[in-house]
Amino acid sequence: MNEQILEEMMPAFEGVIPAVVSTASADGIPNVTYVSQVFYVDDTHVALSRQFFNKTVRNITENPMVCVVLTSPVTYALYKMQLRFKESRAEGSIYDQMKLQLEVIAGVQGMTDVFHLLAADLFEIIEVTRLYPL
Repeated sequence: MNEQILEEMMPAFEGVIPAVVSTASADGIPNVTYVSQVFYVDDTHVALSRQFFNKTVRNITENPMVCVVLTSPVTYALYKMQLRFKESRAEGSIYDQMKLQLEVIAGVQGMTDVFHLLAADLFEIIEVTRLYPL
C-alpha cells in the first residue's frame, strides 16, 4: 500500500480505459459509475471529470470518501485508489487541461457532442493499492 501515485500507473491516467468510481451516501447506499477521466494533478492528488454524476455528486456531498479503480492500457494492471474530496473547480489550469484532454478522448471515441466537462473534482489520495497482478 502506498499514499502516492506510482510511475507505473501513469498510462492509466490517459483515459483509454474508463475508471470505475464508487461512492456511498451518508446512509451507506452505494453507487458505482464509470468516469472518462482520472486526471493526474500531483503525487498526492487527482481530479475526476464531472460530466453527468448526479448521484455521485450527491454522495460526495454527504460522504467525501471515494474509491476509484484504474486500469493500465499497457499492462492491464489494476490499481485501487482511496480518495477524499477536496473541492470542485469550474475554471483554472486543472479544469482547462482536463477539458482539453476530455475533448481528445471524445474525438477518439467519436463522441465529441456527448462529453462535456462540468467541473474538475479535486481529491486527495489516501491510499493506492495495486490489485492485479499482485
